[in-house]
Amino acid sequence: MTRVWSRFVFLCFAGALAASAQQANTARIRFVFENPKLQPASYVLDINEDGTGHFHSEPGSAVAGDPEGITPQPVNTDIKIGEPLRSTLFKTARSHNYFNVACETSKSKVAFTGKKALQYTGQDGNGSCTFNWSHDQQLMKVVDDLIAVAFTIEEGQRLSVEHEHNRLGLDGELEELQEAVKSGRAQQIQNIAAQLEAIASDEKVMERARLRARQLLGSGGKTS
Repeated sequence: MTRVWSRFVFLCFAGALAASAQQANTARIRFVFENPKLQPASYVLDINEDGTGHFHSEPGSAVAGDPEGITPQPVNTDIKIGEPLRSTLFKTARSHNYFNVACETSKSKVAFTGKKALQYTGQDGNGSCTFNWSHDQQLMKVVDDLIAVAFTIEEGQRLSVEHEHNRLGLDGELEELQEAVKSGRAQQIQNIAAQLEAIASDEKVMERARLRARQLLGSGGKTS
């Protein structure tokens, strides 16, 4: 019995080491965004090559609540990035020398839309670049997609607050989210599935809002 138990402990320990090593070997992309005039004022998206990741945002001390009385709050949550975005992100990173490229445009009249940093870490290489606007359209597409992911996660936080304190505002909020999905400004809706499911199953919420939530859930965010 002692021998069997010792072997079991050894196998568990070996499995933990293997899992730890696999995690350490996973390539990761980090996207950092900063603009004190926007809400949120800053956020960080960490995305591993297996699609797992994390999102953290800060509203900034200078950002006040909106007209509906919703006070901005930090968001700190695990996320999952699906296809085809996951593959596109890492393919772009590797085709751009792990983001070791001159990415900032030299044009002086480009309006400031936020400080953006793309970083790559992995066994195959490391690199980063920081810019406001880039002449490289592939990099700009990556940034636009990641901003859309951040928008979705922040919207999930907003839906949670409205569900608790302002159910009548949910229909308009969900309608705006559907429009954002159609235009590509919101992506990876699965990351706010819990919030949408809570709304869809709440009989105290207006039926039209519940229907919008179900549409977003059932179509994976693709509304017709």
